[in-house]
Amino acid sequence: MRALVRRVLNVNFPLIIDPLFYLCAVPAVLLVGISKSGFGMGIGSLAVPLMALTISVPQAAAILMPVLLFVDVLGLAAFRKNIDVKLLRFLIPYGLLGVLLGALLFKSLDSHWVAGLVGGFTLLFLAQRLVFPPRADSPPPPRWFGRVLTTLSGFTSFIAHSGGPPLAAYVIPMRLSPLHFTSTLAYFFFVINLSKWAPFALLGLLDWRNMATSLVLLPLVPIGVMAGLAMGKRISPLLFNRLILWGMGLTGCKLLWDAWY
Repeated sequence: MRALVRRVLNVNFPLIIDPLFYLCAVPAVLLVGISKSGFGMGIGSLAVPLMALTISVPQAAAILMPVLLFVDVLGLAAFRKNIDVKLLRFLIPYGLLGVLLGALLFKSLDSHWVAGLVGGFTLLFLAQRLVFPPRADSPPPPRWFGRVLTTLSGFTSFIAHSGGPPLAAYVIPMRLSPLHFTSTLAYFFFVINLSKWAPFALLGLLDWRNMATSLVLLPLVPIGVMAGLAMGKRISPLLFNRLILWGMGLTGCKLLWDAWY
C-alpha cells in the first residue's frame, strides 16, 4: 500500500515531496540569492552541500540550475554598469575550459574527492591570507595563477556549483570595490552557468522531477537577491571582504567534512 501511495503521489506531483528536503533546500536557495546579489561568493557555495544532506550531489546541482539562471539574470540587470570588462575577457575562456573538463570527467569522478579538492584549496587560500596578508603596495596575483584558479572554478562549478571560492582566491587580492567585484563575478558565472545546460541535459540530470522541484523553489530567489542587495549597500569594503573570507572558510570546512565522511 505504501509503495502504491508513493507511486500515485509521484505521478500527480512530479516533484520531491520530502519535508526534510525542503528544510535544507529553502535556506540553500536563499543563500544563493544573497551571495549572487552582493554578499560575496563563499556563502552561496554552501547551497549544494546543504541540499546534499537529503539528496545526491548531482541531483542537488541539477535542481539548482534554473535557480542559478534566474538569479544570474537578476544580477545582470542590477550590476550591468559596474563590470570589469578587461578582467572578464581574461576569466571567461579559462572558466569554460574548466566546465569542459568537468563535463568530460563527471561520470568518473567521486563527489567526495571533488568536495575535498575545493575545500582544501579554499582553506589553503585563507591560510595564505593570514600568514602573508596583502599590503597596499603588493602586486596583483600573477596571470598563471589566475589561469589555474579560474579553470578550477569552472570545473568545480560544473561538478557542484562551487566555483566561487577558487575564483575569489584570485580576484579578492586585486582589491576591486565591492560593487565591481560582485558585478564582474555575476557576469562571469552567468556565462559559466549558461554553458552547463547542454552537458547537464546530455548527462540525463535535467529530468521533469528535478525541474518541477526547482520551479517550486524559484519564488525564493527574489527574496534572497533583495536581502543581499540591501546588505551589500550598507557595509564597508573592509567588512565586505571579511564576510567573503568567513563565507569561504565555512565553505571550505563543510566541503572537507563532506570529503572525509
